[in-house]
Amino acid sequence: VQLQASGGGLVQSGGSLRLSCAASGRTFSRYNMGWFRQAPGKEREFVAAIRWSGESTYANSVKGRFTISRDNAKNTVYLQMNSLKLEDTAVYSCAGGRSWPAVNYSYWGQGTQVTVSS
Repeated sequence: VQLQASGGGLVQSGGSLRLSCAASGRTFSRYNMGWFRQAPGKEREFVAAIRWSGESTYANSVKGRFTISRDNAKNTVYLQMNSLKLEDTAVYSCAGGRSWPAVNYSYWGQGTQVTVSS
């Protein structure tokens, strides 16, 4: 599975962005997918994950503001980000893997930059 993230950009605090992660391969629907982010000088952190069945989980820092979803027909997973804060600035990456809820991520896409300005 190859993953390609897109949709990042510059947005003002309080604004919204939707990230997309397009996957190649016919077995996308069998994978659990996740979004991670890494801010400058910080370790990569978990943001959200969605099971092949649609069940989802979120980091506390984004719960209620971000929504992860997937369209298996389009081999794409999305991250809708609302009420963005300065601390959401990071490079966001998508990943795919097996098992749930502790997903063993085997595939990683390149990141897309999200910058939130005041």
